[in-house]
Amino acid sequence: MASSSHVVYVQNRSIIVPGDIVAYGDVEIATPNYLQRIEDGRVMATVTGLIDIQQVNDRIRLSVIPLKGRYIPKEGDIVIGIVTDIGITAWFLDIRAPFPGVLNATDYLGRPFNPATDNLRKYLDVGDVVIAKVAQFDRTRDPILTVQDKGLGKVVEGSLIEIEPCRVPRVIGKRRSMINMLMELTRCNIVVGNNGRILLKCPNPEIEAVAILAIKKIEAEAHTSGLTERIREFIIEEKIRRGLMNHGVS
Repeated sequence: MASSSHVVYVQNRSIIVPGDIVAYGDVEIATPNYLQRIEDGRVMATVTGLIDIQQVNDRIRLSVIPLKGRYIPKEGDIVIGIVTDIGITAWFLDIRAPFPGVLNATDYLGRPFNPATDNLRKYLDVGDVVIAKVAQFDRTRDPILTVQDKGLGKVVEGSLIEIEPCRVPRVIGKRRSMINMLMELTRCNIVVGNNGRILLKCPNPEIEAVAILAIKKIEAEAHTSGLTERIREFIIEEKIRRGLMNHGVS
Protein backbone atom coordinates (compact mmCIF):
# COMPACT_ATOMS: atom_id res chain seq x y z
CA MET A 1 0.00 0.00 0.00
CA ALA A 2 1.45 3.36 -0.93
CA SER A 3 0.71 7.00 -1.71
CA SER A 4 2.71 10.14 -2.20
CA SER A 5 2.83 10.66 1.59
CA HIS A 6 3.44 7.19 2.93
CA VAL A 7 4.57 3.67 2.15
CA VAL A 8 3.93 0.39 3.99
CA TYR A 9 6.68 -2.21 3.64
CA VAL A 10 4.88 -5.29 4.96
CA GLN A 11 1.88 -7.34 3.89
CA ASN A 12 -1.31 -7.35 5.93
CA ARG A 13 -1.43 -10.15 8.56
CA SER A 14 2.28 -10.87 8.24
CA ILE A 15 4.43 -11.57 11.31
CA ILE A 16 6.80 -8.82 12.42
CA VAL A 17 9.57 -8.84 15.03
CA PRO A 18 11.20 -6.07 17.12
CA GLY A 19 13.31 -3.81 14.93
CA ASP A 20 11.35 -4.38 11.71
CA ILE A 21 10.65 -1.19 9.77
CA VAL A 22 7.00 -1.57 8.74
CA ALA A 23 6.13 1.81 7.25
CA TYR A 24 7.23 5.32 6.42
CA GLY A 25 5.43 8.63 6.45
CA ASP A 26 1.86 9.65 7.16
CA VAL A 27 0.29 6.54 8.70
CA GLU A 28 -1.87 6.28 11.81
CA ILE A 29 -0.50 4.12 14.64
CA ALA A 30 -3.36 2.47 16.55
CA THR A 31 -1.11 0.50 18.96
CA PRO A 32 1.67 2.89 20.07
CA ASN A 33 2.97 0.38 22.62
CA TYR A 34 3.89 -1.97 19.78
CA LEU A 35 4.82 0.44 16.95
CA GLN A 36 7.21 3.34 17.42
CA ARG A 37 7.86 6.26 15.08
CA ILE A 38 11.58 6.86 14.75
CA GLU A 39 13.86 9.20 12.78
CA ASP A 40 12.96 10.23 9.23
CA GLY A 41 9.32 9.29 9.76
CA ARG A 42 9.89 5.54 9.79
CA VAL A 43 7.70 3.24 11.91
CA MET A 44 9.42 0.39 13.76
CA ALA A 45 7.96 -2.67 15.47
CA THR A 46 8.79 -3.15 19.16
CA VAL A 47 7.18 -6.58 19.67
CA THR A 48 6.72 -9.88 17.90
CA GLY A 49 3.24 -9.85 16.48
CA LEU A 50 0.81 -9.84 13.60
CA ILE A 51 0.51 -6.58 11.65
CA ASP A 52 -3.00 -5.37 10.82
CA ILE A 53 -3.29 -2.79 8.03
CA GLN A 54 -6.59 -0.99 7.48
CA GLN A 55 -7.72 1.77 5.16
CA VAL A 56 -9.74 4.26 7.26
CA ASN A 57 -11.15 7.05 5.09
CA ASP A 58 -8.07 8.50 3.42
CA ARG A 59 -5.54 7.18 5.94
CA ILE A 60 -3.72 3.94 6.58
CA ARG A 61 -4.08 2.65 10.16
CA LEU A 62 -1.50 0.22 11.52
CA SER A 63 -1.97 -1.98 14.57
CA VAL A 64 -0.24 -5.05 15.97
CA ILE A 65 -1.65 -8.16 17.61
CA PRO A 66 1.21 -9.21 19.91
CA LEU A 67 2.20 -12.87 19.94
CA LYS A 68 4.31 -12.64 23.08
CA GLY A 69 4.51 -10.34 26.08
CA ARG A 70 4.10 -10.08 29.85
CA TYR A 71 0.76 -9.43 31.49
CA ILE A 72 0.17 -5.82 32.56
CA PRO A 73 -2.90 -5.47 34.82
CA LYS A 74 -5.86 -3.25 33.98
CA GLU A 75 -8.70 -2.32 36.30
CA GLY A 76 -11.58 -4.72 35.74
CA ASP A 77 -9.40 -7.61 34.56
CA ILE A 78 -10.22 -11.08 35.86
CA VAL A 79 -7.04 -12.80 37.01
CA ILE A 80 -6.22 -16.21 38.46
CA GLY A 81 -3.59 -15.76 41.15
CA ILE A 82 -1.55 -18.04 43.39
CA VAL A 83 -0.83 -17.01 46.98
CA THR A 84 2.93 -16.57 47.42
CA ASP A 85 3.15 -14.60 50.67
CA ILE A 86 1.00 -13.62 53.63
CA GLY A 87 1.19 -10.27 55.39
CA ILE A 88 -0.48 -9.04 58.54
CA THR A 89 -3.69 -7.89 56.85
CA ALA A 90 -3.37 -9.08 53.24
CA TRP A 91 -2.28 -11.89 50.94
CA PHE A 92 0.15 -11.37 48.05
CA LEU A 93 -0.61 -13.26 44.85
CA ASP A 94 1.45 -14.14 41.82
CA ILE A 95 -0.67 -12.89 38.91
CA ARG A 96 2.05 -13.33 36.22
CA ALA A 97 2.73 -9.58 36.26
CA PRO A 98 5.91 -7.67 37.15
CA PHE A 99 4.29 -6.96 40.54
CA PRO A 100 2.17 -9.02 42.98
CA GLY A 101 -1.55 -8.62 43.42
CA VAL A 102 -2.68 -7.54 46.89
CA LEU A 103 -5.82 -9.12 48.33
CA ASN A 104 -6.86 -7.45 51.57
CA ALA A 105 -8.38 -9.57 54.32
CA THR A 106 -11.35 -7.24 54.74
CA ASP A 107 -12.22 -7.72 51.07
CA TYR A 108 -11.83 -11.49 51.08
CA LEU A 109 -13.77 -11.99 54.32
CA GLY A 110 -16.34 -9.29 53.63
CA ARG A 111 -15.99 -7.97 57.18
CA PRO A 112 -13.49 -6.13 59.40
CA PHE A 113 -10.36 -8.13 60.22
CA ASN A 114 -8.34 -7.96 63.44
CA PRO A 115 -4.84 -9.45 63.05
CA ALA A 116 -4.45 -9.60 66.83
CA THR A 117 -7.22 -12.18 67.18
CA ASP A 118 -7.35 -13.88 63.78
CA ASN A 119 -4.90 -15.67 61.48
CA LEU A 120 -4.99 -15.20 57.71
CA ARG A 121 -3.68 -18.73 57.12
CA LYS A 122 -7.03 -20.10 58.29
CA TYR A 123 -8.59 -18.74 55.10
CA LEU A 124 -5.87 -18.75 52.42
CA ASP A 125 -2.39 -20.27 52.60
CA VAL A 126 0.65 -20.16 50.34
CA GLY A 127 -0.08 -22.12 47.17
CA ASP A 128 -3.83 -21.56 47.21
CA VAL A 129 -5.41 -20.46 43.91
CA VAL A 130 -7.80 -17.50 43.79
CA ILE A 131 -9.96 -16.03 41.04
CA ALA A 132 -10.05 -12.26 41.56
CA LYS A 133 -10.66 -8.96 39.80
CA VAL A 134 -8.22 -6.07 39.54
CA ALA A 135 -9.97 -3.35 41.55
CA GLN A 136 -7.27 -0.66 41.51
CA PHE A 137 -4.06 -0.19 39.58
CA ASP A 138 -2.29 3.02 38.58
CA ARG A 139 1.37 1.82 38.30
CA THR A 140 2.33 3.74 41.45
CA ARG A 141 1.61 0.76 43.70
CA ASP A 142 0.90 -2.95 43.42
CA PRO A 143 -2.53 -3.83 41.98
CA ILE A 144 -5.33 -4.21 44.51
CA LEU A 145 -7.55 -7.26 44.00
CA THR A 146 -11.13 -7.98 45.02
CA VAL A 147 -13.21 -11.16 45.24
CA GLN A 148 -16.48 -9.33 45.88
CA ASP A 149 -18.19 -10.40 42.65
CA LYS A 150 -20.01 -13.53 41.53
CA GLY A 151 -17.72 -16.39 40.60
CA LEU A 152 -14.67 -15.00 42.39
CA GLY A 153 -12.83 -16.46 45.38
CA LYS A 154 -10.77 -19.47 46.38
CA VAL A 155 -10.52 -22.31 43.86
CA VAL A 156 -11.30 -25.67 45.45
CA GLU A 157 -11.22 -27.94 42.39
CA GLY A 158 -10.13 -28.04 38.77
CA SER A 159 -6.96 -28.00 36.69
CA LEU A 160 -4.86 -24.94 35.93
CA ILE A 161 -2.95 -24.29 32.71
CA GLU A 162 -1.07 -21.26 31.41
CA ILE A 163 -0.86 -19.62 27.99
CA GLU A 164 0.70 -16.41 26.70
CA PRO A 165 -1.46 -13.57 28.12
CA CYS A 166 -1.62 -11.91 24.71
CA ARG A 167 -3.40 -15.00 23.32
CA VAL A 168 -6.30 -14.71 25.78
CA PRO A 169 -8.54 -12.72 23.39
CA ARG A 170 -8.18 -15.51 20.81
CA VAL A 171 -9.19 -18.17 23.36
CA ILE A 172 -12.27 -16.13 24.24
CA GLY A 173 -13.10 -15.13 20.66
CA LYS A 174 -15.33 -12.41 19.29
CA ARG A 175 -18.52 -12.22 21.38
CA ARG A 176 -17.13 -15.24 23.32
CA SER A 177 -17.53 -17.45 20.24
CA MET A 178 -14.41 -19.58 20.84
CA ILE A 179 -14.82 -20.15 24.57
CA ASN A 180 -18.53 -20.92 24.22
CA MET A 181 -17.74 -23.49 21.52
CA LEU A 182 -15.04 -25.06 23.70
CA MET A 183 -17.40 -25.41 26.66
CA GLU A 184 -20.25 -26.72 24.51
CA LEU A 185 -18.16 -29.46 22.86
CA THR A 186 -16.27 -30.55 26.00
CA ARG A 187 -18.88 -29.87 28.72
CA CYS A 188 -16.03 -28.32 30.71
CA ASN A 189 -16.51 -25.21 32.83
CA ILE A 190 -13.66 -22.93 31.73
CA VAL A 191 -12.57 -19.71 33.43
CA VAL A 192 -10.08 -17.66 31.43
CA GLY A 193 -8.01 -15.10 33.34
CA ASN A 194 -6.73 -12.05 31.51
CA ASN A 195 -3.31 -12.96 32.89
CA GLY A 196 -3.16 -16.15 30.81
CA ARG A 197 -4.13 -18.66 33.50
CA ILE A 198 -7.07 -20.88 32.64
CA LEU A 199 -9.07 -23.02 35.09
CA LEU A 200 -10.84 -26.11 33.77
CA LYS A 201 -13.44 -28.26 35.52
CA CYS A 202 -14.26 -31.17 33.21
CA PRO A 203 -16.47 -34.30 33.39
CA ASN A 204 -13.47 -36.65 33.25
CA PRO A 205 -9.69 -36.64 32.67
CA GLU A 206 -10.00 -37.75 29.04
CA ILE A 207 -12.16 -34.84 27.95
CA GLU A 208 -10.00 -32.51 30.05
CA ALA A 209 -7.00 -33.64 28.01
CA VAL A 210 -8.91 -32.82 24.80
CA ALA A 211 -9.80 -29.37 26.12
CA ILE A 212 -6.19 -28.64 27.08
CA LEU A 213 -4.92 -29.77 23.68
CA ALA A 214 -7.50 -27.52 21.99
CA ILE A 215 -6.49 -24.50 24.09
CA LYS A 216 -2.81 -25.08 23.37
CA LYS A 217 -3.63 -25.35 19.66
CA ILE A 218 -5.43 -22.00 19.84
CA GLU A 219 -2.37 -20.50 21.52
CA ALA A 220 -0.03 -21.88 18.85
CA GLU A 221 -2.22 -20.84 15.91
CA ALA A 222 -3.66 -17.58 17.27
CA HIS A 223 -2.28 -15.58 14.36
CA THR A 224 -4.09 -17.65 11.70
CA SER A 225 -7.55 -17.21 10.19
CA GLY A 226 -10.41 -19.73 10.26
CA LEU A 227 -9.25 -20.92 13.66
CA THR A 228 -12.64 -21.43 15.33
CA GLU A 229 -13.79 -23.97 12.75
CA ARG A 230 -10.43 -25.79 12.82
CA ILE A 231 -10.63 -26.07 16.61
CA ARG A 232 -14.19 -27.40 16.36
CA GLU A 233 -13.05 -30.09 13.92
CA PHE A 234 -10.01 -30.87 16.09
CA ILE A 235 -12.14 -31.43 19.21
CA ILE A 236 -14.61 -33.65 17.37
CA GLU A 237 -11.81 -35.72 15.84
CA GLU A 238 -10.09 -36.11 19.22
CA LYS A 239 -13.35 -37.17 20.89
CA ILE A 240 -13.97 -39.78 18.19
CA ARG A 241 -10.39 -41.04 18.44
CA ARG A 242 -10.67 -41.39 22.22
CA GLY A 243 -14.15 -42.94 22.14
CA LEU A 244 -15.76 -40.01 23.95
CA MET A 245 -18.70 -39.22 21.65
CA ASN A 246 -21.18 -41.31 23.65
CA HIS A 247 -19.93 -40.58 27.17
CA GLY A 248 -21.94 -37.52 28.06
CA VAL A 249 -19.63 -35.11 26.22
CA SER A 250 -20.97 -35.37 22.67
